[in-house]
Amino acid sequence: MAPTYRQFRHDLAEALSAFLEPEEALAESFLWLEEGLGLGRAWLAAHGQEPVPEASSAQVQAWLQRRRAGEPWAYLLGWALFRDRRYQVTPATLIPRPETELLVEAALDVGARLGIDRCVDIGTGSGIVAVSLALESPWQVSATDLSPAALAAARANATALGAPITFYEGSLLDPVPDPLGLVVANLPYVDPADGPGLQRELAFEPATALFAPEGGLALTSALLLQARTRGAAACLLEIGAGQGGELCRRAMGAGWAKAMIHQDLAGHDRILVALS
Repeated sequence: MAPTYRQFRHDLAEALSAFLEPEEALAESFLWLEEGLGLGRAWLAAHGQEPVPEASSAQVQAWLQRRRAGEPWAYLLGWALFRDRRYQVTPATLIPRPETELLVEAALDVGARLGIDRCVDIGTGSGIVAVSLALESPWQVSATDLSPAALAAARANATALGAPITFYEGSLLDPVPDPLGLVVANLPYVDPADGPGLQRELAFEPATALFAPEGGLALTSALLLQARTRGAAACLLEIGAGQGGELCRRAMGAGWAKAMIHQDLAGHDRILVALS
């Protein structure tokens, strides 16, 4: 006999709790039904005693097999939300994180105060920062990435969301013409030495989008120098916890007039703002 939706959700949370904390398993079980099967909590409350169709049960079992191996839910689903917009995500792109909203908000604030008219997003990945800025500002927005597969996902997301963005393939600012205006980036900033201790889900995300040499500082440092040399009005970077002090020193050493750190809600260094 097919289980009811209520029992089905309970059993799913139980299965997920084998490798997640109980509260996380409960929250994720609702996500599977809401995002995966399109069944909201209000619908589940009204139809909780109805039997689950065999096709839905089979789909969830297939997802569960992959999830047990550590694959993130967003890759199983094929999309993730960022600033209430749906983005295609693939194994070629990082999964959007809530902390990256701080980068978007800081860029919008700094860009407005400086009166810039253009912005470039370096290492765009799935395009979440570039698309957000293109849709939430009057600026001309461009974006770069080294990965053709990531650029394909970013282009698809920009098209689907109606964001006018010019894309370039290449390293850092190399493919971008002057003038630059505002430079923003969420580049790899994880120390490779920390890899073994990271969540197992991160093993499914592209290593080239996570790890950087010099304890995670190499790419952000290189972009700070390149953006200053190229005359950018400001450079805003998402950074790792504890990296703020050293990156501020490097920014000042690269010739920026001012460098400051914004922390996230947990009190960790998260956004570096360098001003010319």
